[in-house]
Amino acid sequence: MNRDVAVIGGGIAGLQAALVLAEKDRCVYVLDSAPAIGGYFPMLDRQFPTNSCGVCFMSPKPPAYCPIYESDFHENVKLLTGCDVAAVAGKEGDFEISYRRRPRGVDADRCTLCGECERVCPVEMESRLGGGLEKCKAIGMPFPQAIPRSFVIDWKACTKCGECTKVCVPEAIDLDEEPQQEMLKAGAIILGFGFEPFQAELKGEFGFGRYPNVVSSIQYERMLSLSGPTGGMPARPSDGRRPRKVAFIQCVGSRDFAGGRDYCSSVCCMYATKQAMLSKDRDRDIEETVFYMDIRAMGKDYERYCERAKDTYGIRYVRCAVSTVKELQQTGNLLLTCGVENGDLREEEFDMVVLSVGLSPPESVRETAACLGVELNEHGFCATRELDPTATSVAGIFVAGAFRRPNDIPGTVVDACCAAADVSAMLDDFEKRENAAGDDGPVAEEPAGEAAGREAEDEEPRIGVFISDMKGMLAGALDMEKELDALRKEENVELIDTLDTGSLEDALGKMEKAVSEGGLNRVIVAGYRSREIALAMEKRSARPGQRPCMVDSVGIGEQCASVHGGDRELASGKAASLLRAAVRRARSATPGRQGRKEVCAHVLVVGGGLAGLSAALNLAQQGMEVTLVEKAKELGGSALTAGRTLMGSDVSGFVAALVKTVEKHPKIEVLKGAIFGRMEGNWGAYRSRISVDGEDREISHGAMIVASGGREAEQKEYLLGENENVVTQHGFEEMLARGDDRALKAGTVVMIQCVGSRDDDRPYCSKTCCVQAVKNVLKLKELNPGVNVIVLNRDIRTSGFHEQKYREARETGALFVRYERSEKPAVSTSNGVVDVSFVDGLVGERIKVAADLLVLSVGVEPHDNRDLAESVGLELTIDGFLAEANPKAAPVDSVTRGVYLVGLCNSPCSAEDAICQGKAAAARAAALLWKPFQEYAKDQAYVRENVCSGCGLCVTACPYDARVIDEVSGKAQVAGDLCKGCGTCAVTCPNGASQQHNFEKATMMDVLDEVIG
Repeated sequence: MNRDVAVIGGGIAGLQAALVLAEKDRCVYVLDSAPAIGGYFPMLDRQFPTNSCGVCFMSPKPPAYCPIYESDFHENVKLLTGCDVAAVAGKEGDFEISYRRRPRGVDADRCTLCGECERVCPVEMESRLGGGLEKCKAIGMPFPQAIPRSFVIDWKACTKCGECTKVCVPEAIDLDEEPQQEMLKAGAIILGFGFEPFQAELKGEFGFGRYPNVVSSIQYERMLSLSGPTGGMPARPSDGRRPRKVAFIQCVGSRDFAGGRDYCSSVCCMYATKQAMLSKDRDRDIEETVFYMDIRAMGKDYERYCERAKDTYGIRYVRCAVSTVKELQQTGNLLLTCGVENGDLREEEFDMVVLSVGLSPPESVRETAACLGVELNEHGFCATRELDPTATSVAGIFVAGAFRRPNDIPGTVVDACCAAADVSAMLDDFEKRENAAGDDGPVAEEPAGEAAGREAEDEEPRIGVFISDMKGMLAGALDMEKELDALRKEENVELIDTLDTGSLEDALGKMEKAVSEGGLNRVIVAGYRSREIALAMEKRSARPGQRPCMVDSVGIGEQCASVHGGDRELASGKAASLLRAAVRRARSATPGRQGRKEVCAHVLVVGGGLAGLSAALNLAQQGMEVTLVEKAKELGGSALTAGRTLMGSDVSGFVAALVKTVEKHPKIEVLKGAIFGRMEGNWGAYRSRISVDGEDREISHGAMIVASGGREAEQKEYLLGENENVVTQHGFEEMLARGDDRALKAGTVVMIQCVGSRDDDRPYCSKTCCVQAVKNVLKLKELNPGVNVIVLNRDIRTSGFHEQKYREARETGALFVRYERSEKPAVSTSNGVVDVSFVDGLVGERIKVAADLLVLSVGVEPHDNRDLAESVGLELTIDGFLAEANPKAAPVDSVTRGVYLVGLCNSPCSAEDAICQGKAAAARAAALLWKPFQEYAKDQAYVRENVCSGCGLCVTACPYDARVIDEVSGKAQVAGDLCKGCGTCAVTCPNGASQQHNFEKATMMDVLDEVIG
């Protein structure tokens, strides 16, 4: 059995899965066919619904860097770019993957990013980044923040003229490099192929490719990027002029039955809204119109986001079908013709048109999927089972993200963590079976970091400065000899040496030797790749038996030599200033102590519904001890009576089997009829009070998963509870299941959508109501074909492959009639008959219908979470859901580390979503607790007790509850395992008692004096 994992695809899905698995000390190989990792994410400056980034929260640890860089720095992640899978042999637990590594043409270890090759390259081509709006050379960076940090050759455009090789000083370019066949072994495979945008030119009626001012949403996204060709401002490609009127056309390459794409791409409505809002932020005078069929804002806070676009930004939304776009030759403007709901045709002129293109599976991966043996659905996406969402048709191969189904970033992050959880459970099970000794985890390590930090702190500073050069490029750009000679005479500076970063391993070996032989305890790395080298050196110095030292980095390569190359004097002066400041800091700073704490590898799961059960079982399969707390007398929650999904999965049967498995699992303690009380402590060492049948128990646990669920929203609207012929969708489903004559013999059934959702009381979409209505329409028509069905709706929200079922429901003869929020249907009763009146937009008149049954699609709401939130230290949204750390990139993490939120307590979700979220939280919790000891922040705060007055300002200011006032001494103290090293307490303290290791006030003033002076 092989415990390594291969992740194919280096986008958001692949990187998230890799980071979570790498935290469990698994070696993860990330293979990507592109020359740099990241997928389409590097194009996105901002994401909905926050209009910010925040993807750094994907890391299992407290965020430090974007996941693209975290993956590059992580010692357990091996990045293999430009690689195409050729063949796969073996089976789960023992795969052999053959791949073809395409030549980069540029040695990543030698390339200095000087740009000389790009400058002299005679070949100019359209850049693939952003759909070809800008030009690039045949050699260059794929995009500004690309990893690997190296230029690459586009062989399709390369003429091999040799001009680049003439100017490449480090001799990094090889125009004759050949592809290499290589092989790796892994126990499991995760597919994160991502998506490719629909080719807009296939919709010829919109004029893309013929009219320059018709652009794809990919191109427009690039325009809005601050690093894009227009500096973040919308601009017409024909003349560069700022557009006054912009139209967004939705569903281009989605919901298109004739074009073979009869699924919803799920993200287009939202990214169009985001693009319109960002455009308005950049240019307040711009007028924007979104032409749409249904607005599908189904994620958490998405509905509120769209309403803000309308009410605050003044973005106009027009429900219609755009038939053609024609160019007005004299102005380059565009004339849109569309058909509105009443059948009229309208025309309107715009300066620019943006086509919101849908998501398709990459055509290039079909061959890879074939060699893997995984099944694809009719649209080319990976086929999976709804209630086992990330498992493919091949055991040991899992899938995540947009290759499974059209998905946004939060869904992709959850998918990836779910896949990582499934991989961990499978491989851990293999390891247990193979391990005759029954070893349940890694051997506990001695927490040596504390002693190492103290040793370095107590010694007189002995500073070593290492200048990291790349084949002389630094020396060629900077005049540093005089400055280095002066530094050699500085107090405490013992050594100044150079490193050749062409070989990272050689550079590290040289530094280790110098530290050992020279007794150095302060190391400064300055030059190219300085941060990368410093991180690697810091890890090595913390190993048992190694001499501890404080490591700092100064980017005088990328930040001085590379950006001020045209002004040698300026670049050299800046570099010298930064170096002197670093030496001052190394001399006076107090090294932080790398503390560790023992963690409790036990997880408390609160809530025994579908999400909680999924989390508990997966954790147990990963070898974790679990206590599952359920306030009801039986496990399963509302899912026990859920019936079948729209796609046909038996949820209630699945849950019943899941309950039996959980209750029999030896690593899961089930407490039914139990009430959660209060939690104390912090991650890795929590203590919770649980009341079981009136008897109190205390449970120690390292993490907690909250799955407290939700319920059907309470409603009294439309005669619900007053007339027996007015029922909810859930009640109607039960009627159909038991063959109730009221449904089977009904002549007319009317359904009303958005009852208790998208209103003043609950201004959010409950996500599952439209899907449930379509499911019940299909079942009703199957049992009672002659029934008249009218579905009154504001939008039908059937994302992804549910769209096909919506089409089937319409084809049965069911009428889907829209109503506006300002003109809601009216319901009355006379002689027991339920009368429903509504305005039909097609005829523009109010119609009255006598309904044998009125079925209300009632939304969902969370249980009252106020006491739970207070006892655990969680935050609530304005709608009463538990708030996550970041809605985009940390959708199951709470603001309290080690506490995770899944299912209906966090947001409206389907059964499939609940399973994914439960497993995703299990993956995050297992990654946090897997090692017996966990390190916490090194550059922590500390207190100079002799000047501490005990005023408590630092306690109030600390955002992590890491400060307390000692009851005996009256002085402030720091809880080391809670402190994140943010420095808030240090800047709050009025008399300098609160300080921070490596950032003491005196140290920072020295640094500022050097840099500014």
